[in-house]
Amino acid sequence: MTAQAHLLLGWSPEAVVLDCDGTLMDTERHWQVSRNQVFGAFGLTPPPGFAERAKGVHYTDCGRLMAEETHKPELAADLTRALLERFLALVADDPATMPGAAEFVRLLSGRLPLAVASNCPLEVVEESLGRAGLRQHFQHIVVPSGMPPDVDGENREADRCDIVRPKPWPDVYATAVRLCGVRPEAALAVEDSLTGVESARRAGLRVVGVGPRPIEEEAARADLWVTTLRSPELLAWIRTRVLEQPEAPGRD
Repeated sequence: MTAQAHLLLGWSPEAVVLDCDGTLMDTERHWQVSRNQVFGAFGLTPPPGFAERAKGVHYTDCGRLMAEETHKPELAADLTRALLERFLALVADDPATMPGAAEFVRLLSGRLPLAVASNCPLEVVEESLGRAGLRQHFQHIVVPSGMPPDVDGENREADRCDIVRPKPWPDVYATAVRLCGVRPEAALAVEDSLTGVESARRAGLRVVGVGPRPIEEEAARADLWVTTLRSPELLAWIRTRVLEQPEAPGRD
């Protein structure tokens, strides 16, 4: 175990902010399918390694990246629009949680302020968490501002400042901890992508990475890396440093 991980496991967070895509909800595969379908619909071939470069990237940046890497910059807006449409359709048909995510959230619920900081459209986060039975556990959901109108022509973004830039900018995490009423250094982020880890780090949070472990240099950007939220090491820490602490007043 690294010295970084030892320090984390001896610390008690005052709030937890979780990514949604690939951390709470098993939707990263929907983005991959959507990208492939959109590439195919436009007669384009995905560049080698594109899936990894696109992981955790805001969909508008992903559409632009798709256009740039296929040398079709004039298609950026069309690719972005098609990507979101395909993704929304897939999520509506198949919302599923990541291994251990529901149990992890329910363990923490009522003990600490919980928030979501996501690059996904608000409607996707709200809908997928709602269908998974997890929405009520989160006090705040923060997504980038300036996103296109929702399908009904309105923009229902919640918990946002005038400008909230997408990850890897720190804005979604900085906004989430402010809404939770804690200092960044007192909060924990849970992330599956290096883009998200960078965002949380830049906002001043400690970070647990979850999912397939990247190369050591990249994994070291998180304080601790676990393969799933069912990790015995992670759950033992939560039980010791959170569940055994006195419950904060006024939370239910």
